[in-house]
Amino acid sequence: MINRLFKMIIFLTLNVVLISQAHAQSDIDVPIDELTQETVFPVFDHLASVKNRNVATKSRFDLGLFGGYALTEPIYSTAKFGVALNYHINELHSLGVIFSQNTTGLSRDGDALKDLQPVGLEFDRAPKPKNTILLDYNYKPYYGKLSMTKHSVINTTIYGSAAAGLIAFEHKSYPAVAFGLGERFYFTSQFSLKIDLRLFIHQAPIPFKRDALKLTDPLPAPDSFDERISYTTNLEVGLNYLF
Repeated sequence: MINRLFKMIIFLTLNVVLISQAHAQSDIDVPIDELTQETVFPVFDHLASVKNRNVATKSRFDLGLFGGYALTEPIYSTAKFGVALNYHINELHSLGVIFSQNTTGLSRDGDALKDLQPVGLEFDRAPKPKNTILLDYNYKPYYGKLSMTKHSVINTTIYGSAAAGLIAFEHKSYPAVAFGLGERFYFTSQFSLKIDLRLFIHQAPIPFKRDALKLTDPLPAPDSFDERISYTTNLEVGLNYLF
């Protein structure tokens, strides 16, 4: 009995000593000047999205050549090519001028309707779009960097676009607006690949006209076709040089 009581006293004594030592070690003396004296909140509304830009566009021009494809054009040729000149006011805003020339001929569907039996429809008799000139505004809120191989970096910009101008047909020019999204991939500090997806809205002649689209019909006057609002989605891809 005495032996068990003695062992219990030793056990309790060791526990008290260890607890007191652990408590003493937790009391760390830190100099006052190393302690936090105030609360600092992160800043999320800074206008500079990326401070160390590899490609700076502020107060610079870029010139580009591009090709386009009309995704929703059923009758006329779907291909175009053009040139664009942009001035970057700052890293967020730019203004530019775009001129594009439509290729001649009809789309695949238009050519198929020409061979339609028993009576083919000659849509070459209808007025076709020739070219487009637009004043283009870009808002560029996103700038980033891509690394595919871990040895090189591609700088990229995503932007929204709004444009207004004229689209010329064979006999008349119509006001047009276009809205879209685009992205630039800078392979160097000057050369970039530019991709635009735009929705064009404008007045246009309706290519269907009774007693006018057959070879046996009298050749119709271009202004004899009715008009309507037209919506066309265009995909444009080009190369730009920043200088």
